[in-house]
Amino acid sequence: MKIAFTTSGDTLNSSMESRFGRARKFIIYDFDSETFEVIDNEKSMDAAEGSGIQAAYAVAGKGVHGLVTGQCGPKAYRALYTAGVWIYHTDASTVTEALSKYRLGKLPLAESSDADSHAV
Repeated sequence: MKIAFTTSGDTLNSSMESRFGRARKFIIYDFDSETFEVIDNEKSMDAAEGSGIQAAYAVAGKGVHGLVTGQCGPKAYRALYTAGVWIYHTDASTVTEALSKYRLGKLPLAESSDADSHAV
């Protein structure tokens, strides 16, 4: 099973990014192999609009089952939900902290988007 985390860096000790569509990078953590890969989100991040949808397609295309982030706008939420990706909210400061909270079942599952469209 794979879970995506919004981040600004390339390691598990990197800071979490609070905004899904405008996150610099995503860490895709694979629970089966206990490994991760980093996906750059610069193309989506710099988009004038539609960044969340582009990011949703990129993350869903990696076969993730969940996304851990701070905020997710309505269009990205719908795209992820349609792709079968569960969205979890966190205020963790690092990917390691968010991963630990996820493993312990301490992250709330999003029932809807929690950010306005085009939030910058």
